[in-house]
Amino acid sequence: MSSLEISSSCFNQEMKLPLSPPLVEASAFEPSRREMDEVGEKPKEIIKFTAKKLSVDEVSQFVISPLCGAVSLFVGTTRNNFEGKKVISLEYEAYLPMAENEVRKICGEIRQKWPVKHIAVFHRLGLVPVSEASIIIAVSSAHRAASLEAVNYAIDNLKAKVPIWKKEMYEESSSSWKRNKECFWATND
Repeated sequence: MSSLEISSSCFNQEMKLPLSPPLVEASAFEPSRREMDEVGEKPKEIIKFTAKKLSVDEVSQFVISPLCGAVSLFVGTTRNNFEGKKVISLEYEAYLPMAENEVRKICGEIRQKWPVKHIAVFHRLGLVPVSEASIIIAVSSAHRAASLEAVNYAIDNLKAKVPIWKKEMYEESSSSWKRNKECFWATND
């Protein structure tokens, strides 16, 4: 028998699949309040401003939960250009007490709008070379819609409300401080 004949004979065999268990009332499988408390996790908010290089793996690990089927991430990186100028790095500064407070407020707003489990917001300070992450936001939730919408809300509001400033360092030895156009305190030029 050739290998072709062996392969085709395998497809003609009847496959036996296990039968599904009989349907049972859903309430029989619902855990009690005590069981939920024992296996439940308290929601976490991890907020970090650091001069160290950010790691997507590290940040995503903070929000992973066996109770969640979705982890959504936003990773903001330094691009190599702005308005025709070659950017070599960005430099970030923040007023930390206010920045941390504003990020906590944003986390609270997210929890009011979406059923999310854990939130992590890491922002790099100091010099951030091209292609490296300056911000990573991670959110976990039972389903993807909540975490995706929460991450989008987080970055939009962070740029609008959190006192973080960036300076673009250009190849021709010049630099320019940039304001976020979304900032509520920025004036229209």
